[in-house]
Amino acid sequence: MSSDPKNSKRLLQLFTELSIPLMLGVVAALVAANMDYEWYHHFVDSSWGFSVFGHDVNLHWFANDIFMVFFFGIATKEITDAVLPGGSLSPFSKAINPLLGTIGGVVGPVGVYLGMTALLVSDPVQAEAVANGWAVPTATDIALAWLVARLVFGATHPAVSFLLLLAIADDAIGLGIIAVAYPNPEHPFHASGLLWVLGGMVAAFALRKGNVRVWWPYIFGAGFLSWYGLLSAHLHPALALVPIVPFLPKHKPSTGLIGEDEEDASETAAHVAHGHGDSPLDNYEHTTKPYVDWGLFLFAFANAGVQFANIGPTTWIVLTALIVGKTLGITAFSWFGSKIGFALPDGMALKHLVVAGLVAGLGLTVALFVCGVAFPGNPVLTGEAKMGALFSIGVFVLAILAGRLAGIKPQKS
Repeated sequence: MSSDPKNSKRLLQLFTELSIPLMLGVVAALVAANMDYEWYHHFVDSSWGFSVFGHDVNLHWFANDIFMVFFFGIATKEITDAVLPGGSLSPFSKAINPLLGTIGGVVGPVGVYLGMTALLVSDPVQAEAVANGWAVPTATDIALAWLVARLVFGATHPAVSFLLLLAIADDAIGLGIIAVAYPNPEHPFHASGLLWVLGGMVAAFALRKGNVRVWWPYIFGAGFLSWYGLLSAHLHPALALVPIVPFLPKHKPSTGLIGEDEEDASETAAHVAHGHGDSPLDNYEHTTKPYVDWGLFLFAFANAGVQFANIGPTTWIVLTALIVGKTLGITAFSWFGSKIGFALPDGMALKHLVVAGLVAGLGLTVALFVCGVAFPGNPVLTGEAKMGALFSIGVFVLAILAGRLAGIKPQKS
């Protein structure tokens, strides 16, 4: 008996919607790292025998510096849809609230981290060493957070766009903090490299003004300039498509950066509401998203390989800063923003905001990356901090439970 192709397609779609490749990658990395760390380290970090612009190419570099560019591009497409007419963050002034939440999502964890360090670590020398990891809980693991947000709120709920914008912004801040607080003497920051990013944006704008109606020149042309600029500035290039994707036309030609001509607003709103369309922006997502969904296995496998090390005070400091600091910081700053005139997206109430703040406490892969540079020459603190980052995956369960307790039902498209 042959299987129904439609059923197989639906099964594969469900498989990727639930980010099963991502979760399998996390499990595979943890198993491999704890069964034979030397093999895992060799497999992930051994050079493939060539370099790109002075960077040795290996699985870890490919996953983080190439693959994640496209992942962040897809996330940016979702945000672009949200700020178009009819989207949950339209008009653009509604994007101010999640950006205020981003500030809280950095300030809150840092405050909790330093406060708990003062409470739990009595030795001044040790306390100073632990305090150097204050940046570990500042960024959100956007891949995991996006998965959990879709499960808790439903794929089309405005809280998902809110969280995506917040996560991209605080990841950008987190990567900036790494460059400033933990500079690499071998690769110092070069501001001149950002001129290439600006060049990429100008190129994307020119393509839009020229009514280029295919997506690949924007991504592989203008996007490459942006990627090279971040790389040459010695900043992480994963965000290369964030300033490029908003230039992709949504429907009929327009002269704005993101918005459409006034007469096209109703058409745009209808397409945004139904999540489909035939445009460079939509076609970019439709073409690349299947590869991105399955490629999350590669990303997770290359980044989540943590040995189960000693658990100590730094473990609980990192974990509490991620869960409590993110939740309180995001909730407080966004709530304050709503009180001074920057409203939450329509359909979001305080309960959605609190749960979104909790979801943002998923800091696994980004936190692991910061752990590697925050405690140089101190493998004990590094191991303890990585365990705290690893335990933050428990937010997956906490957020789903919190959503159910708050009476949040996943919104169907």
